[in-house]
Amino acid sequence: MSDNFKMIAKTFFGFEPLLEAELRNLGAQQVESGTRAVSFVGDKGFMYKANLALRTALKILKPIRSFRALNEKMLYEGIQKIDWSEFLRVESSFVIDATVHSDFFKHSEFVAQKTKDAIVDQFRERQGARPSVEKRFPDLRINVHIDRETVTVSLDSSGASLHQRGYRTATNIAPINEVLAAGMLLHAGWRGQSDFLDPMCGSGTILIEAAMIACNIPANLNRKEFAFEKWRDWDFELFETVLESLMKKVVDFDFSMIGFDKAPSAVAKATENVKQANLSEYISIKHLNFFETEKGTDEPLFMLFNPPYGERLDIDLERFYRELGDTLKQHYANTSAWFITANLEALKFVGLKPSRKIKLFNANLESRLVNYQMYSGSKRLKFNQNSDEKIN
Repeated sequence: MSDNFKMIAKTFFGFEPLLEAELRNLGAQQVESGTRAVSFVGDKGFMYKANLALRTALKILKPIRSFRALNEKMLYEGIQKIDWSEFLRVESSFVIDATVHSDFFKHSEFVAQKTKDAIVDQFRERQGARPSVEKRFPDLRINVHIDRETVTVSLDSSGASLHQRGYRTATNIAPINEVLAAGMLLHAGWRGQSDFLDPMCGSGTILIEAAMIACNIPANLNRKEFAFEKWRDWDFELFETVLESLMKKVVDFDFSMIGFDKAPSAVAKATENVKQANLSEYISIKHLNFFETEKGTDEPLFMLFNPPYGERLDIDLERFYRELGDTLKQHYANTSAWFITANLEALKFVGLKPSRKIKLFNANLESRLVNYQMYSGSKRLKFNQNSDEKIN
């Protein structure tokens, strides 16, 4: 069995508790939350598992050395103390990703350049040749993080961000990030417990993430590759064993899952993406304007969507949010309706009081994930019925 080592999973603001819970459920050890990151301990097989299964992680990093640096000389010497021949061959390629939060280092590009110099100089001195830098498809992606005077050098086991699931071949004008979609669903308490509706489904991302949660399908099952597949210690058989064990835990979904969109182009794109994700048996996409629909059943409904904000799509916000509230009130009883918005002023036009508000970021836009509980009958009647049940 491989030795255990520390890893760091990167995520969005507000998703740290979700990621921590995911890691614990997967079996991670020594799980600790930080800012936009959660650290944990596991072996090589668990690193593969984390990349495959985590829904709210953006990257899985494997730290290989930390040291103190107050200037470029200390940075260079610290990088050179790593034996890079363990990770790279002369004929290999690499790239450096640097992030800097320090008074001693101001520019991430400068840090990346000095790190590159230290690595290639080591190879030249020892072997007379050097690996090349390749930004798009490197054999090794190296992460350098400087927090004040502490430098942490990590290997990036993921490669491209883990939000790039591999199922989305077609997008609309304002697609939502896949990790953001999964985090919203988990924050909202979606676990596959009822019928599901995305009434403004766009390219279908929320529906696909919802179906994968409901069926316990690994988040990155459709992904083409991970960075660790190019590492010198890549173990294909171990990866296949891990994937097989995850697939044994997949379950069926026994309710309906529907997406509406009023744009024919969005319906076509969502349908294609659902097909690419191999989820057509669970998800159906319909060409409908949500404001002209009604629920049509008394069964509980879970609704989550990403309405236009007025940032990238030109809409009459007041009219839009007023119609949104009216449609929920008049036609969607017994529904838990969730949506994200970056326009907090627009919420007052909904005409309903949110049950919950959760602060999130959609790209750089501070947003709120809001919930409206649409009861069957009045809220007071619902409360009285629940009280009577408890008494009886």
